[in-house]
Order: sequence, then structure tokens, then C-alpha cells
Amino acid sequence: MIESIWPVRKLVGLCMMHLMFSSNLKSDGLLLVSAIIWGFAFVAQRIGMEYVGPFTFNAVRFSLGAVALLPFLHRRPGQTESGSDGNWRVVLLGGSVAGVVLFAGSTLQQIGIIYTTAGKAGFITGLYVIIVPIIGLCLGKKTGTGTWAGALLAVVGMYLLSITDSLSIGRGDLLVLIGAFFWAGHVVIIGRLSGRVRALNLAIGQFLTCSALSLIGAIIFEEIVLSNIIKAIVPILYAGLLSVGIAYTFQVFAQRKANPAHAAIILSLESVFAVSGGMIILGERLSAKGSVGCVLMLAGMLLSQLSKKRISNDLP
Repeated sequence: MIESIWPVRKLVGLCMMHLMFSSNLKSDGLLLVSAIIWGFAFVAQRIGMEYVGPFTFNAVRFSLGAVALLPFLHRRPGQTESGSDGNWRVVLLGGSVAGVVLFAGSTLQQIGIIYTTAGKAGFITGLYVIIVPIIGLCLGKKTGTGTWAGALLAVVGMYLLSITDSLSIGRGDLLVLIGAFFWAGHVVIIGRLSGRVRALNLAIGQFLTCSALSLIGAIIFEEIVLSNIIKAIVPILYAGLLSVGIAYTFQVFAQRKANPAHAAIILSLESVFAVSGGMIILGERLSAKGSVGCVLMLAGMLLSQLSKKRISNDLP
């Protein structure tokens, strides 16, 4: 069945060749590591659901993510970063709003992944890169034909990947798809707040808000059992420390020097690594139709991202 994903493997190979000839291997390498970590995080989330509920998983995960970022709050003398440390009103309000949206997206994704595969969840979640410019259009921002072409490819790919012969979509895929809209909204909110506050302050604030809301959900809807959390500690640590803490930090440092087009291509590989992780670790398989759907969705994501970067560069 592995042969059925040959189009995905071919596309990954082309992207890896692009990476090899990049002018900034260090930055692109960090972005690639981030994409790998985030892709395999879908596997960790899937495994974690065997022991704890989605609210419990996210409560612990995002609290660990916030803790992992605390050491980076201290800056060396002379080190600067855009945003104001003193604007705590914006940090608290912005972190709370972003945290609520992050909570909605992560909860829908975490519940949805119970009923679908890690690979499907990765690709469907990746649709947020297409939803973001569409939201921007509603806010009066310019959206090019490349975005709409990418959206069309992604919709066709989504149909092949998730719609059954009875023209219905699985519960898990639907929940993850709805979650993708919240991920897109989260990106828009962060974009509005960037430059007004320090990125790490905002990140820690939103992670703590998301963790607190998840804990409330766990208390209301789940039974919190310490022994089960211990059983799920490996996937929780991976999703919290590696996915939220380390990968986020790598992305922040890498994108200071990385070419925006390179970054868009490399980070879009997250969904491919989600499929690879699901196949290697969980034994998940894609049909030939699903594989073609993944390729179309990835192509749509890349086209949308690259078109967005080109439009941004053209604006005064």
C-alpha cells in the first residue's frame, strides 16, 4: 500500500531538492525540523487519546508548552525584539482572545483525531493556509487568483481524501475541518497583534489561556486520572515540549533570515510528515484516491502561500 502514496513522495523529493540548493541552509534546516516535529505531533495526539481525554491532553500539553518558553523570556543585554514588553494590557487581552481561539481549534482537532487518521488530520488542518487569505479578503485585503486556484485544488483534494461514496464526510474529518477555520482565525489574530507586543509574551499568554480552558473542560466532561496521564506522558511531552516549545522557537529564529517562499514550501510539508508518521508508527494507509487528494491539497496550499507572499511583496 505504500506505493499508493508515490505522488506525495515525489513531491517531497522535489521540495527536498529545493532545500538542498537553498542559499540559507541553516534557516531552512530549522524550518524543516519544525515541520517534521509538527507533522509527527499528529501521531502523538492520536496515541495520547488512548489514555486520556482531549481536554486533559490539551490542558497538560499547552501548560508544558508555556513552561518550555519561559527560559526565553530573558534576553541578553543589547538583544532586541519587535514589540513592547511593557504593553501588558495588550498582552493580557490579546493573549486571552488568541488563547480562546486556540482552545477552539485545538479542541476540535483533538476530538476529531479520535475518529480519523493522523495523516488526514494533518492535511485537513493544513487548509488553514488557504482559509487565512480568504478571511483577509473579507477584511478588505487583496487576494490574488493564485489563492482562488489553490483553494479550488484543495477543495478537490479534500473531496478525494474525505468524501465517501455515499457523499458524506466522516465525523472526525468534519471536526478537524471546522477546527481549521479556527486555526486560520488564530493566524489572523496573531498577525494583528504582531509588532505591538513581544512574541514570547503573547505566546505564553495564549498557551496558558488555552490550558486553563482545557482544564475546565476536563473537569466538566472528563475524569482526570493521574495514572492515565502518566501512561500518556510520552505523547504529551512530545506535543507540549517539542511541538509547542522547541518547534515554535525554531520557527521564530529561522524566519528572521529564511526566504519567505522557502518557508512557505518547507512548513507546508508538515502535512506530509503527518501522513508519513501515521504510516510508520500507526500503520495507517491511504487509498490511491486519498493519495491523489493529498497531492492536490498540498499543491493548493503551496500555490496559495506563494501567491500570498508575492502579493505582499507587491504592496507599497
